[in-house]
Amino acid sequence: MDATLSPGPKRPYNFFGILNKNQMEELSSLVIESHQSNQTIWFGHYPTSTIISPSPGVRMVMSSATAYLCGHLHTLGGLMPVLHSRHPQGTLELELGDWMVNRKYRILAFDHDLLSFADLNFEEWPAFLITNPKSLLYSSSSHEPLVKILHSTHIRILVFSPSFITSVRVNIDGVHLGDAHHVSGPLYVLKWNPQNYSEGLHYIDVMVQDVTGKSSTRGHTFAVNENLSLSFGFLSSFILLTDHYILARALFGLTVLFQITLLLVFRYLRKPVLKGPPGLVMLTSFSLHVLSKTNTFYYSVLILSLYTAIGPWFIGEVIDGQVGVCFCFGIIVDGYFLQGNLTFVVGILQMVFFNLPLMAYLCWCLLLRCQGHCFCSHIRHIKLIMALPIHLTMLLLLAWQVYSCYFLQRTYGTLAFFLSPMKTWLVVLTLVLIHKSWTLSSSELRTYIVEMKNCQSA
Repeated sequence: MDATLSPGPKRPYNFFGILNKNQMEELSSLVIESHQSNQTIWFGHYPTSTIISPSPGVRMVMSSATAYLCGHLHTLGGLMPVLHSRHPQGTLELELGDWMVNRKYRILAFDHDLLSFADLNFEEWPAFLITNPKSLLYSSSSHEPLVKILHSTHIRILVFSPSFITSVRVNIDGVHLGDAHHVSGPLYVLKWNPQNYSEGLHYIDVMVQDVTGKSSTRGHTFAVNENLSLSFGFLSSFILLTDHYILARALFGLTVLFQITLLLVFRYLRKPVLKGPPGLVMLTSFSLHVLSKTNTFYYSVLILSLYTAIGPWFIGEVIDGQVGVCFCFGIIVDGYFLQGNLTFVVGILQMVFFNLPLMAYLCWCLLLRCQGHCFCSHIRHIKLIMALPIHLTMLLLLAWQVYSCYFLQRTYGTLAFFLSPMKTWLVVLTLVLIHKSWTLSSSELRTYIVEMKNCQSA
């Protein structure tokens, strides 16, 4: 399954894969061709959670398969050493750690139509795989004849090593069952009676040793009873089974809607009269009223929020030699439209870590102006321990925005740097708005200043 973007943009907007209607039809035809096969395995680069596909969705198309093998996320930089899960239809989704840095590889085998696998590190010997009894966690009664475990006569293990194997010790539930003997090739077997383990869960572990003294141990939980099952962890299932592009779209839309609603509500909501010593909630509300009812800041922040949602973020060399336009909802390049995917994640980061903090910072600056402070005087009259972190936080966020401009230039060219309303132009706008908040004519804030003085006097 090839879900790579065509044409393929540069990082980071190639993080998600896309399948169009024609590709889905081709995959469906392959499914029909494989109906007479004992088992089917799918291969692809992208996990299903990072694939955009039309209805009925890629998971439904591959629902008859035993497993889908993929990469891309690998181990999430070491945060998720094991990233496996199972689709609602029973298909296993098995990420594999990367080969380039961590030298991960997988041994995978079918034993009487039962799928087993082991994810291993290159040149760590001996390498082996227990194929019968297979792991309960990776069993699927809807895709595999699990009853064959109950009727099997031998425990079976595939063992690989450049050196001669001296022993293959088998234990079940901590009890030594015996040493498996070599049959042919990598196959080692040990007679057993599965009826002895027909109730509940059991744990098999195998220790293999070669003539050089190297040894390795592996094990898993198994069950002979078909009615038992184990579930994968919540986090790995969330990462692999959630359609992240849909989640990102929803969160981005809610974030933009939140800021716009906030502005509109305080723009047309009647300002409450300050009474007594104002608390944090009252001061926050008051500062939002000041910002929303001051045209310069109201229209600037409102247009910024709307532009983040609908305007082109930048125009640049999205593909080498091809100029394209990037929006939150997708990229237009070389006559193609690529649906928005990671663009929504970038949009969420932009809203949460810049647009909203900028609005909050402007509210705070305007509140200080209403209290009679200027940029220099507020440092002397307000506790430094409170003012400094606020200024420093805004400075760091602005530095992050400046770095984004640098990244844009390095990735998408000089044209993207200059034609980037959401990055380069926004840095300029931010500096202008911050300067304006401290230099705004007192006459424009007279009503708010008087009210604040009366409140402070009271």
